[in-house]
Amino acid sequence: KDLNKLGKVDLILLTHGHGDHIGDTAAIAKMTGAKVALNADMGHTFGTLGMVPYKQLIRFNKSGPIKPLGDGITITMVHAEHSSDVVYKDPQSNEKRVFPGGEPAGYIIELENGFKIYHAGDTGVFGDMKFIGEFYDPDLTLLPIGGHFTMDPVHAAYAVKNLLKSKTVIPIHYGTFPPLKGTPEQFKKALASSSTKVIVMNPGDIRKF
Repeated sequence: KDLNKLGKVDLILLTHGHGDHIGDTAAIAKMTGAKVALNADMGHTFGTLGMVPYKQLIRFNKSGPIKPLGDGITITMVHAEHSSDVVYKDPQSNEKRVFPGGEPAGYIIELENGFKIYHAGDTGVFGDMKFIGEFYDPDLTLLPIGGHFTMDPVHAAYAVKNLLKSKTVIPIHYGTFPPLKGTPEQFKKALASSSTKVIVMNPGDIRKF
């Protein structure tokens, strides 16, 4: 991978502290100057460890909408049913240590034209998905289906049909390493007669809505 091919990056949203979600955040933030929005506790971990300078961190918490790029895009942190910690490798000793990652989260992202995206993050099914569906009424939902650490296809389909009432779903968090056995085909089968549109994307794909 070549991070230089990313081009302009304004903002990075982190749902929780696990390594497969933090990824290259520190390197991208350093290279581009992008702001990093994350839960307040994990923000302190990033700042005190020097992973990302405090001046680039946007520390906030659930239900408090923010406009990190000025007027226009609104971001609200919402609940996720998961875990969160930050495993940090000390550059001097090469020793790995575990630090607080705060609470896991999902995000409601409302664009300038009113289009709303619900990124569920890593999560299991929880009852307040019904509130998210009713109150925010997202146009597009990104939902994990891999199982083991998150919902599997059957649980995800239940959330879509009975709680979120999603119009369009992009399945995420599957197939990247062996325990994540859920597939988009299983998800579609579990949705059965639901009118929800499922869009399967591969790395590098671009979709316009």
